[in-house]
Amino acid sequence: MKIEKIVMFLLRLVMSFTFLWAFFDKVFGLGFATTADKAWINGISPTYGFLKFASKGPFVEIFHNLAGVVLVDWLFMLGLLFVGLALIFNRFIKLGCLAGILMMALMYLALLFPINNPIIDEHIVYILVLALIAIKKE
Repeated sequence: MKIEKIVMFLLRLVMSFTFLWAFFDKVFGLGFATTADKAWINGISPTYGFLKFASKGPFVEIFHNLAGVVLVDWLFMLGLLFVGLALIFNRFIKLGCLAGILMMALMYLALLFPINNPIIDEHIVYILVLALIAIKKE
């Protein structure tokens, strides 16, 4: 039983870091997925590039129309921050996991069909991990 708690704790931390890193990289342009000149703090939309250029598949027009919309930017960024903080502080876990699942599902739909596998990509794995964390929350 103790090993399960340790693994769940580590899983929460890893998933928290995944969301928080995306948040801070997009806000400040830390040079990994987002360069400094494309940082949100410099007035650049954190969703525009992904929604406009990476999205594909049957829902591409919907996602292209959402690219750069200020409300979408704020919801996305607040979602990343909320999920990351919920997981790291072990508070509002079920709501945080639900928000993360929704975000991952929307990103998956924006990328239909995945490049490396016709069905499964990391978004599906993250959805299942977040569901497990929510279910195991004591």
